[in-house]
Amino acid sequence: MKTASNTNATYMLLGLSFLLAAENSNANETPLAKAKQADAARMPAALTCPGKYQHHLQGVCSNSEAVFWSFTTTLVKTDRQGKLLKKVAVANHHGDLCHHEGKIYVAVNLGKFNDPKGNAKSWVYVYDDSNLHEVARYAVPEVFHGAGGIGFYNGNFFVVGGLPGDINENYIYEYDGNFKAIKRHVIASGHTHLGIQTAAFVNGHWWFGCYGTPQITLVTDTEFKMVGRYEQDCSLGVTQKNDGRMWIASGACQPETGCTGKIQSATANPQKGFTLQK
Repeated sequence: MKTASNTNATYMLLGLSFLLAAENSNANETPLAKAKQADAARMPAALTCPGKYQHHLQGVCSNSEAVFWSFTTTLVKTDRQGKLLKKVAVANHHGDLCHHEGKIYVAVNLGKFNDPKGNAKSWVYVYDDSNLHEVARYAVPEVFHGAGGIGFYNGNFFVVGGLPGDINENYIYEYDGNFKAIKRHVIASGHTHLGIQTAAFVNGHWWFGCYGTPQITLVTDTEFKMVGRYEQDCSLGVTQKNDGRMWIASGACQPETGCTGKIQSATANPQKGFTLQK
Protein backbone atom coordinates (compact mmCIF):
# COMPACT_ATOMS: atom_id res chain seq x y z
CA MET A 1 0.00 0.00 0.00
CA LYS A 2 2.82 2.38 0.84
CA THR A 3 4.48 1.74 -2.54
CA ALA A 4 1.21 2.32 -4.39
CA SER A 5 0.59 5.57 -2.54
CA ASN A 6 4.07 6.81 -3.41
CA THR A 7 3.50 5.92 -7.06
CA ASN A 8 0.17 7.75 -7.15
CA ALA A 9 1.74 10.78 -5.50
CA THR A 10 4.50 10.78 -8.11
CA TYR A 11 1.97 10.72 -10.98
CA MET A 12 0.00 13.53 -9.35
CA LEU A 13 3.13 15.66 -9.05
CA LEU A 14 4.04 15.00 -12.69
CA GLY A 15 0.52 15.95 -13.81
CA LEU A 16 0.67 19.15 -11.78
CA SER A 17 4.03 20.02 -13.30
CA PHE A 18 2.63 19.63 -16.82
CA LEU A 19 -0.33 21.86 -15.94
CA LEU A 20 1.93 24.56 -14.51
CA ALA A 21 4.20 24.36 -17.53
CA ALA A 22 1.21 24.80 -19.82
CA GLU A 23 0.00 27.80 -17.82
CA ASN A 24 3.46 29.37 -17.90
CA SER A 25 3.65 28.78 -21.64
CA ASN A 26 0.37 30.63 -22.12
CA ALA A 27 1.55 33.39 -19.78
CA ASN A 28 4.59 33.97 -21.98
CA GLU A 29 2.21 35.02 -24.77
CA THR A 30 0.88 37.99 -22.81
CA PRO A 31 0.39 40.87 -22.75
CA LEU A 32 1.95 42.06 -26.03
CA ALA A 33 1.21 38.95 -28.11
CA LYS A 34 -2.42 38.86 -27.02
CA ALA A 35 -2.76 42.60 -27.55
CA LYS A 36 -1.46 42.22 -31.10
CA GLN A 37 -3.87 39.37 -31.83
CA ALA A 38 -6.80 41.21 -30.30
CA ASP A 39 -6.02 44.46 -32.11
CA ALA A 40 -5.73 42.71 -35.46
CA ALA A 41 -9.06 40.97 -34.88
CA ARG A 42 -10.90 44.07 -33.62
CA MET A 43 -9.96 46.76 -36.09
CA PRO A 44 -10.20 47.04 -39.87
CA ALA A 45 -7.26 48.25 -41.96
CA ALA A 46 -9.00 51.60 -42.43
CA LEU A 47 -11.52 53.45 -40.31
CA THR A 48 -13.66 56.49 -41.10
CA CYS A 49 -14.80 58.90 -38.41
CA PRO A 50 -18.59 59.32 -38.64
CA GLY A 51 -19.97 62.78 -39.30
CA LYS A 52 -18.71 66.01 -40.85
CA TYR A 53 -17.17 68.88 -38.92
CA GLN A 54 -16.70 72.60 -39.37
CA HIS A 55 -12.89 72.46 -39.31
CA HIS A 56 -10.30 70.00 -40.54
CA LEU A 57 -8.75 67.09 -38.71
CA GLN A 58 -5.69 68.01 -36.62
CA GLY A 59 -4.67 64.67 -35.10
CA VAL A 60 -5.66 61.25 -33.77
CA CYS A 61 -4.76 58.98 -30.87
CA SER A 62 -6.17 55.77 -29.43
CA ASN A 63 -6.33 53.46 -26.45
CA SER A 64 -7.27 49.76 -26.30
CA GLU A 65 -10.99 50.51 -26.73
CA ALA A 66 -11.42 53.78 -28.63
CA VAL A 67 -10.05 56.27 -31.16
CA PHE A 68 -9.94 60.02 -30.44
CA TRP A 69 -10.09 62.65 -33.18
CA SER A 70 -9.37 66.39 -32.98
CA PHE A 71 -11.25 68.46 -35.58
CA THR A 72 -9.92 71.88 -34.45
CA THR A 73 -13.13 72.89 -32.62
CA THR A 74 -14.60 69.45 -31.92
CA LEU A 75 -13.20 66.44 -30.05
CA VAL A 76 -14.65 63.12 -31.14
CA LYS A 77 -14.50 59.65 -29.58
CA THR A 78 -15.36 56.54 -31.59
CA ASP A 79 -15.04 52.86 -30.83
CA ARG A 80 -12.46 50.84 -32.74
CA GLN A 81 -15.00 49.93 -35.39
CA GLY A 82 -15.92 53.54 -36.14
CA LYS A 83 -19.10 53.95 -34.09
CA LEU A 84 -19.57 57.44 -32.65
CA LEU A 85 -19.42 57.40 -28.85
CA LYS A 86 -19.04 61.07 -27.87
CA LYS A 87 -18.28 64.51 -29.31
CA VAL A 88 -17.76 67.84 -27.57
CA ALA A 89 -17.22 71.41 -28.76
CA VAL A 90 -13.81 72.86 -27.81
CA ALA A 91 -11.89 76.12 -28.18
CA ASN A 92 -10.35 77.12 -31.48
CA HIS A 93 -7.56 75.94 -32.01
CA HIS A 94 -7.28 72.36 -30.67
CA GLY A 95 -4.46 70.59 -32.48
CA ASP A 96 -2.86 67.17 -32.32
CA LEU A 97 -3.42 64.98 -29.26
CA CYS A 98 -2.05 61.96 -27.37
CA HIS A 99 -3.37 59.45 -24.85
CA HIS A 100 -1.78 58.59 -21.50
CA GLU A 101 -3.20 56.76 -18.47
CA GLY A 102 -6.88 57.46 -19.03
CA LYS A 103 -6.51 61.02 -20.25
CA ILE A 104 -6.35 62.83 -23.58
CA TYR A 105 -3.75 65.61 -23.88
CA VAL A 106 -4.30 68.18 -26.64
CA ALA A 107 -1.94 70.88 -27.89
CA VAL A 108 -3.92 74.14 -27.97
CA ASN A 109 -3.06 77.59 -29.28
CA LEU A 110 -5.30 80.59 -28.57
CA GLY A 111 -3.03 83.19 -30.15
CA LYS A 112 -1.11 83.62 -33.40
CA PHE A 113 0.65 80.71 -35.07
CA ASN A 114 4.06 81.14 -36.73
CA ASP A 115 4.52 84.69 -35.44
CA PRO A 116 8.23 85.66 -35.31
CA LYS A 117 7.48 87.77 -32.20
CA GLY A 118 5.97 84.83 -30.35
CA ASN A 119 2.42 86.11 -29.91
CA ALA A 120 1.11 82.60 -29.39
CA LYS A 121 -0.92 81.53 -26.38
CA SER A 122 0.18 77.93 -26.03
CA TRP A 123 -1.61 75.45 -23.77
CA VAL A 124 -2.14 71.76 -23.16
CA TYR A 125 -5.79 70.89 -22.37
CA VAL A 126 -6.50 67.57 -20.64
CA TYR A 127 -9.67 65.48 -21.00
CA ASP A 128 -10.99 62.33 -19.34
CA ASP A 129 -10.91 59.63 -22.01
CA SER A 130 -14.20 58.08 -20.85
CA ASN A 131 -16.47 61.10 -21.33
CA LEU A 132 -14.28 63.86 -22.84
CA HIS A 133 -14.83 66.11 -19.83
CA GLU A 134 -12.04 68.66 -19.40
CA VAL A 135 -10.02 67.95 -16.24
CA ALA A 136 -7.00 70.30 -16.45
CA ARG A 137 -5.17 73.02 -18.38
CA TYR A 138 -1.46 73.75 -18.46
CA ALA A 139 0.15 76.86 -19.94
CA VAL A 140 3.22 76.06 -22.06
CA PRO A 141 4.55 79.50 -23.04
CA GLU A 142 7.89 77.99 -24.05
CA VAL A 143 6.23 76.84 -27.29
CA PHE A 144 7.05 80.21 -28.79
CA HIS A 145 5.37 79.96 -32.20
CA GLY A 146 2.18 78.16 -31.11
CA ALA A 147 1.48 74.66 -29.74
CA GLY A 148 0.19 72.40 -32.50
CA GLY A 149 1.00 68.80 -31.55
CA ILE A 150 1.94 66.56 -28.63
CA GLY A 151 3.40 63.13 -27.94
CA PHE A 152 4.39 61.08 -24.91
CA TYR A 153 7.55 59.05 -24.31
CA ASN A 154 9.45 57.69 -21.30
CA GLY A 155 7.44 59.57 -18.68
CA ASN A 156 7.48 62.99 -20.37
CA PHE A 157 5.41 64.99 -22.83
CA PHE A 158 6.83 66.56 -25.99
CA VAL A 159 5.08 69.51 -27.64
CA VAL A 160 5.62 70.67 -31.22
CA GLY A 161 4.24 73.65 -33.07
CA GLY A 162 4.46 76.51 -35.53
CA LEU A 163 7.46 78.01 -37.29
CA PRO A 164 8.09 81.28 -39.16
CA GLY A 165 9.17 81.01 -42.77
CA ASP A 166 12.81 82.03 -42.30
CA ILE A 167 13.83 79.33 -39.76
CA ASN A 168 15.56 76.18 -41.05
CA GLU A 169 15.17 73.92 -38.03
CA ASN A 170 12.32 72.67 -35.85
CA TYR A 171 11.87 72.71 -32.08
CA ILE A 172 10.57 70.12 -29.62
CA TYR A 173 9.60 71.24 -26.12
CA GLU A 174 9.93 68.61 -23.38
CA TYR A 175 7.83 68.67 -20.17
CA ASP A 176 7.47 66.44 -17.14
CA GLY A 177 4.13 64.94 -16.07
CA ASN A 178 3.08 68.23 -14.44
CA PHE A 179 4.13 70.26 -17.48
CA LYS A 180 7.18 71.78 -15.89
CA ALA A 181 9.51 72.72 -18.75
CA ILE A 182 12.61 70.52 -19.03
CA LYS A 183 14.34 71.30 -22.33
CA ARG A 184 13.96 72.68 -25.83
CA HIS A 185 15.32 70.23 -28.40
CA VAL A 186 16.43 71.24 -31.89
CA ILE A 187 15.86 69.12 -35.00
CA ALA A 188 18.23 69.84 -37.89
CA SER A 189 15.38 69.17 -40.31
CA GLY A 190 15.61 72.11 -42.64
CA HIS A 191 12.54 74.30 -42.99
CA THR A 192 9.08 72.72 -42.94
CA HIS A 193 6.00 74.75 -43.82
CA LEU A 194 4.39 76.08 -40.61
CA GLY A 195 6.57 73.85 -38.45
CA ILE A 196 5.40 70.45 -37.17
CA GLN A 197 1.73 69.52 -36.95
CA THR A 198 1.65 66.00 -35.50
CA ALA A 199 3.91 63.84 -33.34
CA ALA A 200 4.04 60.21 -32.23
CA PHE A 201 6.64 57.87 -30.78
CA VAL A 202 6.47 54.57 -32.68
CA ASN A 203 8.75 51.55 -32.21
CA GLY A 204 11.74 53.49 -30.95
CA HIS A 205 11.54 56.54 -33.20
CA TRP A 206 9.73 59.87 -33.35
CA TRP A 207 7.48 60.52 -36.34
CA PHE A 208 6.50 64.11 -37.15
CA GLY A 209 3.98 65.27 -39.75
CA CYS A 210 4.43 68.58 -41.57
CA TYR A 211 2.43 70.59 -44.09
CA GLY A 212 3.88 71.67 -47.42
CA THR A 213 3.78 70.92 -51.13
CA PRO A 214 4.57 68.10 -50.93
CA GLN A 215 3.86 67.30 -47.27
CA ILE A 216 6.85 66.11 -45.26
CA THR A 217 7.32 63.37 -42.67
CA LEU A 218 10.33 63.67 -40.36
CA VAL A 219 11.78 60.71 -38.45
CA THR A 220 14.26 61.11 -35.59
CA ASP A 221 15.81 58.99 -32.87
CA THR A 222 15.11 59.53 -29.16
CA GLU A 223 17.69 62.34 -29.07
CA PHE A 224 15.97 64.10 -32.00
CA LYS A 225 18.79 63.40 -34.43
CA MET A 226 17.51 63.10 -37.99
CA VAL A 227 16.95 59.59 -39.35
CA GLY A 228 14.91 60.49 -42.42
CA ARG A 229 12.93 63.19 -44.24
CA TYR A 230 10.28 61.81 -46.59
CA GLU A 231 7.73 63.25 -49.00
CA GLN A 232 4.88 61.54 -47.20
CA ASP A 233 1.80 62.94 -45.46
CA CYS A 234 1.03 62.25 -41.80
CA SER A 235 0.30 65.94 -41.09
CA LEU A 236 -3.33 65.21 -40.09
CA GLY A 237 -2.44 62.51 -37.58
CA VAL A 238 -0.05 59.70 -36.70
CA THR A 239 -0.22 57.34 -33.74
CA GLN A 240 1.02 53.89 -32.75
CA LYS A 241 -1.32 50.91 -32.86
CA ASN A 242 -1.44 48.14 -30.25
CA ASP A 243 0.14 45.69 -32.69
CA GLY A 244 3.30 47.75 -33.31
CA ARG A 245 2.14 49.29 -36.57
CA MET A 246 0.84 52.84 -36.87
CA TRP A 247 -2.28 54.76 -37.85
CA ILE A 248 -1.93 57.47 -40.52
CA ALA A 249 -4.77 60.01 -40.70
CA SER A 250 -6.19 61.76 -43.74
CA GLY A 251 -9.15 64.02 -44.37
CA ALA A 252 -10.93 66.32 -46.77
CA CYS A 253 -13.06 69.47 -46.50
CA GLN A 254 -15.93 70.64 -48.68
CA PRO A 255 -17.10 74.26 -48.23
CA GLU A 256 -20.79 73.40 -48.09
CA THR A 257 -20.73 70.09 -46.18
CA GLY A 258 -17.73 70.21 -43.82
CA CYS A 259 -14.66 68.10 -43.05
CA THR A 260 -14.13 64.37 -42.71
CA GLY A 261 -11.44 62.16 -41.21
CA LYS A 262 -10.05 58.69 -41.78
CA ILE A 263 -7.22 56.55 -40.41
CA GLN A 264 -5.37 53.77 -42.22
CA SER A 265 -3.02 51.14 -40.88
CA ALA A 266 0.64 51.42 -41.92
CA THR A 267 3.99 49.80 -41.25
CA ALA A 268 6.83 51.99 -40.05
CA ASN A 269 10.36 51.85 -41.45
CA PRO A 270 12.52 54.73 -40.11
CA GLN A 271 14.94 54.39 -43.04
CA LYS A 272 12.23 54.43 -45.72
CA GLY A 273 9.12 56.04 -44.20
CA PHE A 274 5.75 54.40 -43.73
CA THR A 275 3.80 52.04 -45.98
CA LEU A 276 0.01 52.15 -45.96
CA GLN A 277 -1.69 48.77 -45.59
CA LYS A 278 -4.43 47.81 -48.02
